[in-house]
Amino acid sequence: MIFGLFLPSCHKRKITPVLFWLSGLTCDDTNFATKAGSQAFSAAEQQGIAICMPDTSPRHSEDVPNVDSYDLGIGAGFYVDATTDTYKNHYNMYSYITEELPSLLEKEYDLTIKSISGHSMGGHGALTIALREGPTKWASVSAFAPICNPTRCPWGEKAFTAYLGSVDLGKQHDATCILQQRSTPIEGYDNILIDQGTDDNFLKKELKPEEFIAAATSCGQNTTVNMREGFDHSYYFIAAFIASHVEFHGKRLQKKCKAEEKNSTFDFSSTTGKPITCKAMVARAAKQPLTLEEIIVGPPKAGEVRVKVMANALCHTDVYTLDGSDPEGLFPCILGHEAGCVVESVGEGVESIAPGDHVVPCYTPQCCEASCIFCQSPKTNLCPKIRGTQGQGIMPDGTSRFTDKDGNPIYHFMGCSTMSEYTVLAEISCAKISKDMALNRACLFGCGVSTGLGAVWNTCKVEVNSSVAVFGLGAVGLAVVQGAKMAGASKIIVVDVNPKKFDAAIALGATDTVDPSKLDKPVQQYIAGTLTKWGVDYSFDCTGHTEVMRAALECSHRGWGTSCVIGVAASGHEISTRPFQLVTGRVWKGTAFGGFKSRSDVPNLVQKSLDGELPIDHFVTHEFDGVDKTNDAIEALHGGECLRAVVTY
Repeated sequence: MIFGLFLPSCHKRKITPVLFWLSGLTCDDTNFATKAGSQAFSAAEQQGIAICMPDTSPRHSEDVPNVDSYDLGIGAGFYVDATTDTYKNHYNMYSYITEELPSLLEKEYDLTIKSISGHSMGGHGALTIALREGPTKWASVSAFAPICNPTRCPWGEKAFTAYLGSVDLGKQHDATCILQQRSTPIEGYDNILIDQGTDDNFLKKELKPEEFIAAATSCGQNTTVNMREGFDHSYYFIAAFIASHVEFHGKRLQKKCKAEEKNSTFDFSSTTGKPITCKAMVARAAKQPLTLEEIIVGPPKAGEVRVKVMANALCHTDVYTLDGSDPEGLFPCILGHEAGCVVESVGEGVESIAPGDHVVPCYTPQCCEASCIFCQSPKTNLCPKIRGTQGQGIMPDGTSRFTDKDGNPIYHFMGCSTMSEYTVLAEISCAKISKDMALNRACLFGCGVSTGLGAVWNTCKVEVNSSVAVFGLGAVGLAVVQGAKMAGASKIIVVDVNPKKFDAAIALGATDTVDPSKLDKPVQQYIAGTLTKWGVDYSFDCTGHTEVMRAALECSHRGWGTSCVIGVAASGHEISTRPFQLVTGRVWKGTAFGGFKSRSDVPNLVQKSLDGELPIDHFVTHEFDGVDKTNDAIEALHGGECLRAVVTY
């Protein structure tokens, strides 16, 4: 048997869902890909799902029995396991789709979460397989022009007689008959989606959707049947509506993926209290590639938490340190600070977190102590509890939890060090989050996305109908755009020397785009004098370049403009402007982690994302599998088209 397989660019996640597409009479494994693949694969890429396209019969096997007919034999397997002597050795399409092919795929890829769809004969197969096996095996089901009641149509009568010996035996493979035997809907299928063309010449004689609708109505099975005016039985019909079917399945598949991740557990009993040997990418020196090494991660001490890192996102701050621009940069060290993790064990006195919890490490801690004026103040998030040791690359007790194979200590980084399969964190640096959130997305809240959103919502408190300028359209800049749009800003100007980034910004709410390299005057003059009358209410530098910080300030509104510095400048660089800019009412502000109090606010951001109020998938442009691929992720980050590269461990 031959099959085709489309894999999305994110297929190296721990769980990748797959949609099985079953083709119809006379088709093979190539029909769908060549005639509707462009629309289907584009939608599947957006949804992050794979599509498997098997052949419709065992046509390539030796001595396959066949008849000179388009609706029986080769090209017409009918998705049943034949029992008659003529066909039983080869025509086992039901078990091929439900057992053999999934088993084969799962040896190479993690494609255990499945949905199913198909066309015509394949629609019959999709419906009957899903209705027989249920939502535990098939998360969702849809069909195009399916043979809904095959025991009462010529195609089905001919096939069931040949393959099974009688039409009556075909009732177990008849979707209408299956529902007629039920008095209640199938729990777990919130909807069955069917599209049918009104000009289909097989509609009345072979397909009979009205029979299926009646059976579904009788047992209360929710079904949506879209009668598409003017469409026939061809693949043009499928191509026109396949994207909506892929989206239908994508939502249900991703929901099941999240449930699987939530329910997955690790047995850490063998490692608790003991050193763990694992892989890590070690920064041995500035301006040198990271090296893959086996390191030893010690058990957590009092007030500490050891975590298994599940996914790590690359941030420019990691590269900034690796390039030698960070005055606090220490080597050798383990970089990384945007991660989604599972708690492996906790040290003495830890009460807020337990093994098995999901956490986001936060480089800005929150001790919550009554004596901490920073934690108690609503004005800041800059808890200094462990700032001293964190800046020295060590844990609060003054030592490192990392050693290399020779027993030499390795420095920590930003209190996180997530470019390692395991790391140790201070309890006060761990934000406990909902297990409903996929960890390869939760990691985004560890730095860049939170920083951009918080700069808008917390540091500047952007109001409805205000005007905003955003300099730099990396992940942080786009998060600022998204946050400004959500805050109700009416004019959002984005500035970048790479115009390829403008489309993403516009999609998130940008109203004006500026490439300063194309201007005949300083960009601040263009914004303050051409795009606005006096400047913008709020401006944000997301570049880390001091000359851009100045431009951002000077394009802010005379009398009340506020400019926020988000980007971190290289060591030794200083900002400057004419004092008159400040005398005339402009304010320069800075922000760290967007002003969010980490342990209190990150869980809320995660919940907003889960509730659909805060989409974040668009930030992930590149994905890699395995900690050893971190250098590849860094290279992608340097490429100019990467927002966030997520490495799944």
